[in-house]
Amino acid sequence: MNTESTLVYTGEADPATQVFADPDCAWIQRLAVPLVDAALTATSAPKPLAGLRFAVKDNVDVVGLTTTAGCPSFAFDADASAQVVQRLLQDGAALFGKTNLDQFACGLNGTRSPYGAVPNAFNPAYVSGGSSSGSAYVVASGQVDFSLGTDTAGSGRVPAGLNNIVGLKPSRGLVSTRGVLPAAQSVDCVSIFACTVAKAVQVLESAMAHDPLDAYSRQLTLASEAFPVSFKFGVPDQLEFFGDTLAEAAFGEAVLRLQGMGGTAVELDFAPFKQAAQLLYGSALVAERYAAIRPFFDKHEAEVIEPVRSIIAEGRQYSAADLFDAQTQLKLLGQRADALWHGLDLLVVPTAPTHYSVASMLQIPVELNRRLGEYTNFVNLLDYAALSVPSAMRSDGLPFGITLIGRCGSDWQLAELGQRYHHLTGLTQGATGVPLPAPQPIKGLTAKPRAQGRVRVAVVGAHLSGMPLNSQLTERGATLVRVTSTAADYRLYALPGTTPPKPGLLRVAVGQGSAIALEVWDMPLQHYGSFVAMIPAPLGIGTLTLADGSSVQGFVCDAEALRDAKDITHLGGWRAYIASLQATNA
Repeated sequence: MNTESTLVYTGEADPATQVFADPDCAWIQRLAVPLVDAALTATSAPKPLAGLRFAVKDNVDVVGLTTTAGCPSFAFDADASAQVVQRLLQDGAALFGKTNLDQFACGLNGTRSPYGAVPNAFNPAYVSGGSSSGSAYVVASGQVDFSLGTDTAGSGRVPAGLNNIVGLKPSRGLVSTRGVLPAAQSVDCVSIFACTVAKAVQVLESAMAHDPLDAYSRQLTLASEAFPVSFKFGVPDQLEFFGDTLAEAAFGEAVLRLQGMGGTAVELDFAPFKQAAQLLYGSALVAERYAAIRPFFDKHEAEVIEPVRSIIAEGRQYSAADLFDAQTQLKLLGQRADALWHGLDLLVVPTAPTHYSVASMLQIPVELNRRLGEYTNFVNLLDYAALSVPSAMRSDGLPFGITLIGRCGSDWQLAELGQRYHHLTGLTQGATGVPLPAPQPIKGLTAKPRAQGRVRVAVVGAHLSGMPLNSQLTERGATLVRVTSTAADYRLYALPGTTPPKPGLLRVAVGQGSAIALEVWDMPLQHYGSFVAMIPAPLGIGTLTLADGSSVQGFVCDAEALRDAKDITHLGGWRAYIASLQATNA
């Protein structure tokens, strides 16, 4: 079927004339009515993406629309859609428009566009991250269900981390880049933004395919087994947050959460990864950015904004011999990095080390932009897959995300672990406030039955992840399953004279209690007895009813012991109570 002939604009308006920049600076071109595949009206066959709305970064061609790459003098009318756009339309998704970006996809902050800076979805005074800034914003703000970005140095991950959404950067060559204006073609990837891992995976399933007309497309076999229950993840031995203590604390909490899920953190020498990252802009590899738009740039250099102009112009100074030297250096660093993977299942890093205001970014554009790529630039150069997932909301109201990095072909493994992690955070979708839906199976993985001989137990106090007695769970091989709350029929008390401090949970009559935050852990049955034996009176184990109506074994307290205890139900959980004590002491 000739796909281009089937693409139609539904409705009466001519969307080719509907070109404008929205006040939020996210949309470059927004269709008056969505672009769909006319073949959908001719068949009743179910389409896997039917009903989903999407947008694409404006360095991705869409037939009938202008590709600007964030540079008005470069703009041209695309006579064919990018291969990835065709595949998504064929699978039933509806395209709503094209989004703003850092010019020529050169930047990680979202301010390098003549159409305006794209704001952070949570606080417009802060950057959105780039270069796929608009694509992240329209997902985080709920305007579309998913979007396409591109990722060369982190452009499909940094905006996700800064906007509380998922950024899936596939293994290189898994998704065709034909019809995408290159930034550095040998390492470019089409990336996917969504509010959940399941949605991003659903899109990747439709988008991925070998394309013999794309020079860098590859036929890859993806790993089909999930990471082990007890997995090992590498973390950099030298962590840099540029003075952002909130980000540093959030990453520490992320490591604890991963450990609760069965992971073991292993510090690794981050030097080869960092040195590889520096080659992207600090060596002859930058010449590939110049090569991507050389005919235009040689004639219209003055029409490219700074600092994009200077970065691309730098590519002119290198010789072919310089490029070979840089490629050899990268290969050697890759060898060093490969050796560090021994015994590890994945790497875990902050998606971005900090947040910057738009004003600060405009004042110090190069250095602050470089800092945002502290943990991203090396990934494509070393041929890894990566998935950025939301991790926490900071006390200043800004999001924090982490990135799971795996070897080439680990896409489904990262998705399975990333989905479990995301749902344990209890965060909502993007900036919409909508709760996360139920997790979905990752179809590319072989389903594994739950191990027999295990028991689930709910904890509400000193056994919570990061709390003083949590080791009594982890030492017994327990793993964190979910973060949830009780039904609204419980009261929580701070028990007097306990070391470490402990709460008591009591079930009360309907209408007299509240929902209390808790964690559900999965423990080998053989260790359950020794765990229960360590529980001191007046605490014990009983059956708790959870918010969804299900039941689980969990901590309860003798009502007699609560006569002199402080009622802390109004705080909603033990973490909030401990935080209130710390705030009072401070």
